[in-house]
Amino acid sequence: MKKLALHWQILLGMFLGIVFALVLVQVSSLSAEELEQIERAQTEIVQLNADKKELKAQLSKIQADYAATTITTFEFHQQRSIIELELDKLDTVLGRLKEITSQQTWAQSFISDWIKPFGTIFINSLKLIAIPLILAALIKGVSDLKDISSLSKMGFKTIAIYVLTTIIAVSIGLGVVSLVKPGGSITEDTRNELIEAYAGDAEMKQKDAAAQKEAGPLQALEDLVPSNIFEAASSNSNMLQVIFFAIFFGVALILIPEDLAETVKKFFDGFNEVILKMVDLIMLTAPYGVFALMAALVIEAPSADLFKALGMYAFCVVLGLALMIVVYMTFVKIYAKKSPIFFLKGMIPAQLLAFSTSSSAATLPVTMERVTEHIGVEEEVASFVLPIGATINMDGTSLYQAVAAVFIAQAFGMDLSFGTQLGIIATATLASIGSAAVPGAGMVMLVGVLGYAGIPEAGLALIFAVDRPLDMCRTVVNVTGDATVATVIAKSEGKLHEPRIKNWDDNYSKKEA
Repeated sequence: MKKLALHWQILLGMFLGIVFALVLVQVSSLSAEELEQIERAQTEIVQLNADKKELKAQLSKIQADYAATTITTFEFHQQRSIIELELDKLDTVLGRLKEITSQQTWAQSFISDWIKPFGTIFINSLKLIAIPLILAALIKGVSDLKDISSLSKMGFKTIAIYVLTTIIAVSIGLGVVSLVKPGGSITEDTRNELIEAYAGDAEMKQKDAAAQKEAGPLQALEDLVPSNIFEAASSNSNMLQVIFFAIFFGVALILIPEDLAETVKKFFDGFNEVILKMVDLIMLTAPYGVFALMAALVIEAPSADLFKALGMYAFCVVLGLALMIVVYMTFVKIYAKKSPIFFLKGMIPAQLLAFSTSSSAATLPVTMERVTEHIGVEEEVASFVLPIGATINMDGTSLYQAVAAVFIAQAFGMDLSFGTQLGIIATATLASIGSAAVPGAGMVMLVGVLGYAGIPEAGLALIFAVDRPLDMCRTVVNVTGDATVATVIAKSEGKLHEPRIKNWDDNYSKKEA
């Protein structure tokens, strides 16, 4: 019996995960009485949040009156105590109501407790080898160049193409959202409901962005150089620091006598092969990992009503991302002289994993394997271009930032000038480069884009409901963009050859029975 190709196995795992979760949720649905109780609680929460907002406004007023000496110290403390007591009571009631609304069926609990952890283990196993892979592959790739001028030439071309594709992505996003105008479909009631529901999430992202804004103008450059490589390598969020060290190490390796460098190079050659073999082994579990991830996604998804309300916005993002894929395939055809079908066939497993995990870093080991073995990019190019792309090339993210910014502006009835939209292109391009070092990158950097355009930052709450599925889609574009640039660079350097596929058991000698 012929074994299914990896991408079909992953697709089957995704499909079965969704079906499994939907069936379980259906047979374990809450009773009519429980649903009614949740509905009442949701209504009460909306009212209590409004009351809470009013009390906070009263508190601000008496603080202002006290500062202006229109009320005495005694009156101030008396009134403040009363309001704070009322706020504490409201928080207590809200806590109880939120417990009611967060009721889970036995199916949801089962998937959360017994299925989702296997998806988390799968993602963690990919993240586990991301840093070692970058370290080994980059050192090997840089040292194999044997010429610093070749490195600088490749580096310049890589950065230039990454910036170009990002500008194209943002421009596509602005074009689509300006034509479709999805913000016009959001009613005032829906807008207020979304802002109320996701106010806490939006506030948290605003605080993260404020912390980034407070940093000095050269903070990004300062953060690039680690004080301790072992500490830097302990977290995937420090990937740029690891890349800096690996390139620095590789350059130094070129500059020492070849006989001394040979031993070190052989070590990293072997280390790199071991890591790539670990990728092969992890990929054997990919269908089961994505099964768990998709099942968890189904039970964690927001309500269908919210999806419907934000359908046009989601449509614009997905349409823009699809058009960006077309741009990539045009690059592959014109500049790499490869068939788009051939390219996509080679990249499908990495794209499906990017979709399932929503993480470019977690997908990086698989992206490197597919690009080198199935597309034919030489390792010295892939090991240099792909890790840099995984950290600074966020075409899908920058496109989404452009669409989200204009959508929020439209929802608030704002008309953005052509100059402002050009500024969004520049801001989103720079934000996509800087987002790699920021946890929760896309949403945090979006705050900066909104701030530049004068769009209310509270509008972030409008897009939280559909952010997760859209994050999955834009990660696919991020990964595809990295692979495209690697292929184009390899072609320009004469380092694009026929695929050389390796299997996990190529060197495993099977004993005959």
